[in-house]
Amino acid sequence: MSNVTVLASHAPIVSVRDLEKTFTLKRRAGAPARSLRAVRAVSFDIAKGETLGLVGESGSGKSTTGRMLVGLIPATAGRIKLFGEELTGKPPRGTVKRMRERVQFVFQDPHGSLDPRMRVGDAIAEPMDIAGGYSRADRQRRIQELLDTVGLPRSCGERFPHEFSGGQRQRIGIARALALKPQFIVCDEPVSALDVSLQAQVVNLLQDLQEAFGLSYLFIAHDLAVVRNISHRVAVMYAGAIVEIAPRDELYGSPQHPYTQALLDAVPRPDPFRRTSSAVRGELPSLLSPPSGCMFHNRCPHATERCRQESPALRPVSLTRQVACHLVGGDAAANKR
Repeated sequence: MSNVTVLASHAPIVSVRDLEKTFTLKRRAGAPARSLRAVRAVSFDIAKGETLGLVGESGSGKSTTGRMLVGLIPATAGRIKLFGEELTGKPPRGTVKRMRERVQFVFQDPHGSLDPRMRVGDAIAEPMDIAGGYSRADRQRRIQELLDTVGLPRSCGERFPHEFSGGQRQRIGIARALALKPQFIVCDEPVSALDVSLQAQVVNLLQDLQEAFGLSYLFIAHDLAVVRNISHRVAVMYAGAIVEIAPRDELYGSPQHPYTQALLDAVPRPDPFRRTSSAVRGELPSLLSPPSGCMFHNRCPHATERCRQESPALRPVSLTRQVACHLVGGDAAANKR
């Protein structure tokens, strides 16, 4: 079990411990299958009313982690507890039904997540239809209420998804996610396909909904500027593992892991005299044949022999921050000896 400190200010409603996901990849012509370890020993907590931002490059395991939380794909190992109930393994049917109502997912592509043959009102009400127990009048009342909540005219319920812009379709997706009055929502890059002005509108909507309904979010993104605007704490993920997690202002003000530093250094700033890199240098390691030691050592300008040989554990370096790096905190002194 990892040494995990609950960094949230209240008891967590989401608790993840040592979560793992390994995919088996089949090869042609009878060659042996290979394993890809997409998520490695991921642990974090999320409190009621809190947003945890999960950031990292494409292929870092962010979306896989989010999909395991809501049961879209099974975990290979580790534990997921939502609202105090164990979800890993084979939870009772009653637990699964309760979680379907309390936990929802907002997809990256609102167009692809909506049935083009289904009217918007029916798409929004589909979770209610599956859950059952809603009269026709209750169903219609809830559709109108949800359209009001996400800032769309009630007449939108009679139209089809292709008649709306990308920002409007994402509002429809959010309305659908709210249908059963959930308490926790995984937002998987919900604004990455939108232009900057629409991104701000959707982020503001999510923040308003959080304040109104006490929602908790796991907000997955690769845009650090967006994550900074919505998150209370931020977890940085690299090659399947969390390498740093801290309160937003601490992480952005004083990043500790070299990967976090590189990501923040690449964020564009309105300063013509400040030189920035466009991306983290070097190539991502192969998850099919991962290197020994720290997964980031081939891209880290500060890597030592210890980094190349020994994988660092995610550990507390203060009351509010955890870092997986030999060069930070107590490990830094040991690294020099």
